[in-house]
Amino acid sequence: MGPMTGVLAKELVWRPKAWGMLALMLGAGLTQAARADSVLRPDDEIETKYVFGFTTGSGIGLEGEKEVETNTKMSFGKRDGRYGASETQFEYETTPTQFIQIEFGALGATHNISGVTGLDDRNQVALGGVFGEFRYLAVERTDTWPLAVTLSFEPNWRRIDETSGARVTNFEYETLVNADLEVVKNKVYAGFNLLYEPETTAAAGTDFAREATFGASAALAFRIHPDVMIGGEVWYLRHYDSIGWSDYTGDAVMIGPTVFVQLTRKAFIAAAWNTQVAGHEVSNGVTNPAPFNLAEFQRNRAKLRLGIEF
Repeated sequence: MGPMTGVLAKELVWRPKAWGMLALMLGAGLTQAARADSVLRPDDEIETKYVFGFTTGSGIGLEGEKEVETNTKMSFGKRDGRYGASETQFEYETTPTQFIQIEFGALGATHNISGVTGLDDRNQVALGGVFGEFRYLAVERTDTWPLAVTLSFEPNWRRIDETSGARVTNFEYETLVNADLEVVKNKVYAGFNLLYEPETTAAAGTDFAREATFGASAALAFRIHPDVMIGGEVWYLRHYDSIGWSDYTGDAVMIGPTVFVQLTRKAFIAAAWNTQVAGHEVSNGVTNPAPFNLAEFQRNRAKLRLGIEF
C-alpha cells in the first residue's frame, strides 16, 4: 500500500493524467460500495475522523484498535511557472484507551518546481522527516448528546521544506480542536476545526525563522449509501511571520468536495480537493492587488488517504 501511494502521489504532482488513476480508484471503491451486500448496515456508526476531507472529525476509534495508513497531501499552483509538491505520512495508529489515540511515522516529500519566482527549480523525491500525533477525546457523543470534541497535537520534524523542497531544519507543532455534530443520526454530520500551527525553520548557516498559521473550517458529510459519504468543506487560513498575531502576511479561503468509502470492514479510502477562491498577500502592511494568496498558500490542494485496520 505504501509504495503504491507514494508513486501515485508523485505522479499526481506533475502529471495531470494521473488524476484519471485517482478517479479509477475512487470509482472502484464506489462500485464496490454499490453492491447489494454492503460492508456496513445503514444503522452502523461511521467513524467521523476521516469523512470531512482536510477537516478532521472527532472520532478516535475503539479501544485496542490498530491501523496503518498513507495520507498524501498535494499542492498545485503558484503565481507563475509550474509548481507541484506532495507530502505523504506513512503512519501507524493505535488507540490504547477509549479516550486517547496515538500516531507516528515517517514523511515522504516530492517537489516539481520550474520557473516559479522566489523558488529554485527542483525535481526530487526525498525522505521529508518524522511526525507524531496525540489525540484526546474531550467530549464524547452519546444517544442524547450529538456533539463530540477531540483535542489534537502533532509535532513534526522536517529536513525538507514543504514549499520549496530545500534542505532545512524545521519544527512544526500543529494543534487542532476537532469537533463534529451528528445532524441526522448515522446520516448527516457537520464538522468544525480550529487550527494553530506554529513552526520554526532554518536553512544551513541561518538563524531560525518563526511563522504561524491560524485557521478555521466547517464541513458537511452526507451518507448516501451505508459505505459512502460525500460532502464539502470550507477553510479560512491566516499566515503570520511570527508565532503570534503580529507580522500578518495574508489569508486564503479554500473550498472543495470530499468523499469517503468504506471498502471493507477493515479498509477505507478518503479523498478531498480544495481550491483557493479568495485571498490576499500582505507585505510590510501593503496588500498586493493581485488575486489570491499564492505566497503562503497554494492555488489548489488535494488529499488521498488509504487505511487498513488490524
